Amino acid sequence: MTTTRPNGSLYTKIENKIATIEFGHPASNSFPSELLNRLANEFHKLSENKTVSVIILKSEGERAFCAGASFDELVAIDNLKDGKAFFSGFANVINAMRKCTKLVIGRIQGKTVGGGVGLAAACDYALATEAAAIKLSELTIGIGPFVIAPAVKRKVGISGLAELTLDATSWKNAYWAKEKGLYARVFENITELDKETKILSEKLASYNPDALFEMKKTLWSDTENWDELLIERAETSGKLVLSDFTKTALSKFKK
Repeated sequence: MTTTRPNGSLYTKIENKIATIEFGHPASNSFPSELLNRLANEFHKLSENKTVSVIILKSEGERAFCAGASFDELVAIDNLKDGKAFFSGFANVINAMRKCTKLVIGRIQGKTVGGGVGLAAACDYALATEAAAIKLSELTIGIGPFVIAPAVKRKVGISGLAELTLDATSWKNAYWAKEKGLYARVFENITELDKETKILSEKLASYNPDALFEMKKTLWSDTENWDELLIERAETSGKLVLSDFTKTALSKFKK
């Protein structure tokens, strides 16, 4: 069952050392700022929880995994301060995932756009279905995926990032994402995805938590500057969203 709450929903279940975070929003599991703040705080909280070894990140329903940031909030931005704050939402979540002491497994059941691709990229290991196509369409409205670009590039490389961002109107299918390294495995359906996510998370939860933490640090080496970098990128996007080009492009979408 999917949420009807305008600010979305966020639930965490902890069982057998595995924490499952499930987010939802009636607009294709998109993220208003309040929900992004809650998600970042949840990662910080679970990072300190001694009873948790592994985190699964998933979204509600059987269709879209995540449609990115709230479109309604995006079109309402009218000053740089609000613009920077808006784009800092995904920056804060990615940094919370990066610094979290627990491994994060992404369970990606459907299409993913914009910031949602950044979420998938910030997972330590992502499993997906064949329906989990991805798209970064930001250039079409005069901005760019600058905040999530470091996370995406870390997984798919500079050529993959170029292909995703410059071919901004095309979907890349789940097998493209697997070939590039965004997804570790791709399954035919959600039943198989859930089965394999359970098996993997249970295996990881049985391992030495200290070893998992050291592995996490190794996977994220050379990203220590992201606290500053991603906020700088948020400011870049905040400036661009105020441009005449973007205001005109967004007004067409509103109509």
